[in-house]
Amino acid sequence: QVQLVESGGGLVQAGGSLRLSCAASGRTFSTYAMGWFRQAPGKEREFVASLSWNDGSTSYADSVKGRFTISRDNAKNTVYLQMNSLKPEDTAVYYCAARRVGVSGFSSWGQGTQVTVSS
Repeated sequence: QVQLVESGGGLVQAGGSLRLSCAASGRTFSTYAMGWFRQAPGKEREFVASLSWNDGSTSYADSVKGRFTISRDNAKNTVYLQMNSLKPEDTAVYYCAARRVGVSGFSSWGQGTQVTVSS
């Protein structure tokens, strides 16, 4: 399995932008589908975005479509989440996750990074 470390969280005003990064260990990063999830206080963890390991296909939660973009750099073993037009309701701990080819479900998780959007 890969180990994941997120960074890039912080405090931003509504309408601002942040880019989260997730650095992965291991030599097989390119064979993992990657995802971002978030958990707000008092709420369950929810899906934000995912990116396939091979064909570049992406998926987004309706709440972030058109504002967030997931991307990856396999040479750097890193996946990104560009977040634009941030809203206070985007405030949450954001987690990076990895799903190995042929395996259902995300099996590797990072420790999370806090994103706080002020109104």
